[in-house]
Amino acid sequence: MSETPKFTVIDRRKFKAEGEQESGQTEAPEPKAAAETSTRPPGQSAGPQLVTSESRREAEPEPGAVEAAAGASEQEEELELPPAPTAAESRQQKTAYDASAQRMEDLLRAQNPAVGPQPPIGFEQLVQQFYVSAMIQMGAGTPEGQRPRVDILGARTTIDLLGVLAEKTRGNLTDAEDRTLQAALFDLRMAFLDLTRMITMQGMQPPPPPPGKR
Repeated sequence: MSETPKFTVIDRRKFKAEGEQESGQTEAPEPKAAAETSTRPPGQSAGPQLVTSESRREAEPEPGAVEAAAGASEQEEELELPPAPTAAESRQQKTAYDASAQRMEDLLRAQNPAVGPQPPIGFEQLVQQFYVSAMIQMGAGTPEGQRPRVDILGARTTIDLLGVLAEKTRGNLTDAEDRTLQAALFDLRMAFLDLTRMITMQGMQPPPPPPGKR
């Protein structure tokens, strides 16, 4: 009986290559190849590579291609906007909204008979809403004896929004609406200048924004 150890491994790649040269035919891989390669000593190749470097380069996309495709997909998702409602849908929604608002007003007036009907909302009410918000952010309306709570950054944002409204509605307002808007902008900007000048002269730090504004 031969004393050759049973775990001796034969390099099947070499055997296969010689067999191909002699017979000119390619043998099919045997199922036991994986079990045999598991007994190979450390440092020896685990077996033939089924995928060459050239075929791998052809199959795998370039490193930047995947990132570019992902970036393009995200950009398309960001640019996609919901479709605008049709004119019929807008009219139907406006009718339902007006009816719902009227029901709520009737309910409130039934509970509080002293409350009169609400005035119609117009452009003047929009300007007034911006004006009051900015003045409160600059400390107006603070009860006497209390330190004003100033949100200087919020006030600037509100004033700038009113400036955007003035720019976008230019040439589309009545004389009264334009005077109301310009007067509100002038007063708010002057109040902002006075407040920032006072902070600068006193060497004060701008007060932090209230909770929820960060």
